Amino acid sequence: LSAISCLGDCELHTSCGIQKCTTDFVSFTSHLNAALEDFDLEFCKALRAYSVCTYRNSKVCRGNLVYHSAVLGIGDLMTQRNCTKNGPTSSTNSEMAHDLCNYSGHTEAREHQGGEKTPPPTYLFCGLFGDPHLRTFKDHFQTCKVEGAWPLIDNKYLSVQVTNVPVVPGSSATATNKITIIFKSYQDCTDQKVYQAMTDDLPAAFVDGTTSGGDENTRSLHIVEKVSGKYIEMHARYIGTTVYIRQLGHYLTLAIRMPQELVMAFEESQDLQLCLNGCPSSERIDQSGYLPLPVMGKLLPWGAASHPRSGYTLETATTKCHEKMLVKDIYFYSCVFDLLTTGDDNFTAAAHSALQDVEALHPSKEHWHIFPRSGDDGVGRDSKFFVSPGLLCLILAPYL
Repeated sequence: LSAISCLGDCELHTSCGIQKCTTDFVSFTSHLNAALEDFDLEFCKALRAYSVCTYRNSKVCRGNLVYHSAVLGIGDLMTQRNCTKNGPTSSTNSEMAHDLCNYSGHTEAREHQGGEKTPPPTYLFCGLFGDPHLRTFKDHFQTCKVEGAWPLIDNKYLSVQVTNVPVVPGSSATATNKITIIFKSYQDCTDQKVYQAMTDDLPAAFVDGTTSGGDENTRSLHIVEKVSGKYIEMHARYIGTTVYIRQLGHYLTLAIRMPQELVMAFEESQDLQLCLNGCPSSERIDQSGYLPLPVMGKLLPWGAASHPRSGYTLETATTKCHEKMLVKDIYFYSCVFDLLTTGDDNFTAAAHSALQDVEALHPSKEHWHIFPRSGDDGVGRDSKFFVSPGLLCLILAPYL
């Protein structure tokens, strides 16, 4: 064990995952007694597990002298103890290696080590689409201006930034034309990977040209192209996170699901996160977290006193959105809002796709639909919603 102990002391100066491999090996052999007849069997199992762990680190540690010393030391010890390369490994270490780059397996690993049943992880959802409309991790729905570059997410594991540009000349309406995502380096699961999408450039690869991070066999981080140039998915198994990005018309939409404990892993200086805390009040167009289009009253076409640049009347916009969305929830009214603001039919598809992404990624089916408030009592699922032209003029005033 002297060679391994020396390696353990030296590892303090390295940042690759070899230190974890050695620490695990020491923990699996520290209780063994060379006088016992099963010593060689258990020692060889631990050595094979150590060898598997170093192999998993081969990519990130290839320039590390401590790593190469460990590989040589393992080979020497296996020769001394007549260990075969193939055979059983220390079971707990094997489970740990399996779970390391699979967030869903972390709970099982903790249960195995601690012996206590832990609750399943809680997942949160955030989405951005349209003009633009934001659904936060807290299921608050906001409509904002946020022109320029803004951080959606910024924590220990992930950074997501969007850039919004004006949609209608001479108005403050904006939509997303650029998305930058940084998957931060995590143990031996992935190197840092940067993804960037822009209007008419939705690649199925990271900036460095690769389509995955870390070991390709574990697929701890990878990109899947669903529709060429129009729709991609990113799956980060090591942090239990899924990202959807679409291009609809000239603009981009984003939807993300991430474990709550990782969402909350951020420094005090990282407090400006739209997905977590919403838009600053100065950037908000909605009222009290809801787009206040629906009020009880008679559905009337746009009044003669106001002539929207979009070419849509309230009636025609409502009809158009109802073709895609039968449930008159906040996504339906966002569609109406965007059509009246821009006249761009692609915003109808954006609202519909945003709701589809909610249904695919949001963990709670009962929270898929958000229904706008009508007065102080709120509005139930089966209620009928109508929009008054006067209120609509008030809401669209910043855009006209």
